[in-house]
Amino acid sequence: MGIKQQIRRALRPYGKTAQAIWHWKRFSFNDAPPIFANSKPKSGSHLLLQVMNGFTRIMPYKYVDADPVRTITYKGRRKSKEEILADLKHTPNGVIGWGYVDATPENASFLTSDGRVNFFIYRDPRDMLVSQVFFATDMHEEHGMHDYYNSLPDFGARLNVAITGIEKDGMKMVSVLQRYDGVFAWLEQKNTMCIRFEDLINKRDATLLKMLDEVEKTGYKIPTPREKALPILVEAIQPKKSHTFRSGKTGGWTQHFTDAHKKLFKEVAGDLLVRLGYEKNNEW
Repeated sequence: MGIKQQIRRALRPYGKTAQAIWHWKRFSFNDAPPIFANSKPKSGSHLLLQVMNGFTRIMPYKYVDADPVRTITYKGRRKSKEEILADLKHTPNGVIGWGYVDATPENASFLTSDGRVNFFIYRDPRDMLVSQVFFATDMHEEHGMHDYYNSLPDFGARLNVAITGIEKDGMKMVSVLQRYDGVFAWLEQKNTMCIRFEDLINKRDATLLKMLDEVEKTGYKIPTPREKALPILVEAIQPKKSHTFRSGKTGGWTQHFTDAHKKLFKEVAGDLLVRLGYEKNNEW
């Protein structure tokens, strides 16, 4: 990142705060409850982020944090639980935070405490795998699997690895079943609204209204009436504006999973899809 970019990035919060002060005609942003928008990678985080940006137009928040809270640094170092918790607590008042945070006792205790709003979005594992392979292969050269995926002959071979996981030559990626351990950990938490990516696409209005209800469960009254708030949130959802956008659809896995991939997935993941409610049985 160049010096000019660093300066712009450092000044951005001040500019956004000034915009919020002008828009809401206030200097204090302590009324609305703290919000954290959480996800697993390639499971709809940027879609959820767009909704959060819409929130700043219907409730007095300054802005949505530019950087996500991660368990692993951009250089690949795994953060300590103390570092992650400090990052979560570092979000300024009146700013909506987001990230990729596990449901450790420390994180869950903080994010689900009284007066806070905690959203967690997850996705059909099959679509998540397809998205991850495309992203790591074609869109993100710094991804830990980029070089290895590109060393494989085709998409089908890459998808096999995404399903089974790999531990080889210092490279490690867990299986699809192990990935979803973290999803179930959040599904079991109280005071967390877990959102299916598919519902935010296919049952958009109902899901958005439930999210507004979740905010008001804290006792806070959203100042914008529902009939005005909903169109603003709908307008904010523009998947093509996300730098990670590829298709923005649900069920795309059917175009990429062969019978062999289906068989391998079932061998590795067992009844994962049934437990998540995506299938009624394993005969898909």
